[in-house]
Amino acid sequence: MTANRIGAGARSSRPRILIVDNYDSFVFNIARYFTELGAHALVVRNDTVTVDEIANDLPDAIVLSPGPCTPDEAGISLDVVARLSGRVPILGICLGHQAIGQAFGGRVVRARRPLHGQSAPIRHHGGGLFSGLPSPLAVGRYHSLIVDLPAGSPLTVTARSSEDEIMALAHHSHPTFGVQFHPESIVTEHGYDLLANFLRHVPFNPAPPGA
Repeated sequence: MTANRIGAGARSSRPRILIVDNYDSFVFNIARYFTELGAHALVVRNDTVTVDEIANDLPDAIVLSPGPCTPDEAGISLDVVARLSGRVPILGICLGHQAIGQAFGGRVVRARRPLHGQSAPIRHHGGGLFSGLPSPLAVGRYHSLIVDLPAGSPLTVTARSSEDEIMALAHHSHPTFGVQFHPESIVTEHGYDLLANFLRHVPFNPAPPGA
């Protein structure tokens, strides 16, 4: 698949968000939210495009979707983080969040208590993706694995569960973010606002009129 076919070749009057689909059932809900927020969202499966194709004509931001299994089984997701983090803003959701953690030296381990489709409170630091959002915040959790970060990690923990497990993280020096929960879920409070906060970290130069 060429860069033009993934939609990164044509400049737009809206920020272009490339969503890497890790075979998630609700990925188009994520795309719909970004579209409603004013972005152009394009969904590609994690095994139908290469990182080189993405790198040759970068979108304005990349989202790594939820999905089954582990980051090692998530197609290009780990390589996207390894090669493109710091070049474009990246948001990882659930499995995508775990891919970010693993790419920066963390481990993906079993959670103390698996939760699937349940609302649970998290506490966050109030900045970045969580700017203007209440803490505690009720979020939709659909996972049995979590990220465990080593000392000295370039990633900062930005939210934790009531069990003190990592629920969100951010890179120290560039807009790379991960959330273990699902902002697109109906049981997540302020999920729409969280995605809007991500878009505020996306530098965007729109095409001039008539381009």
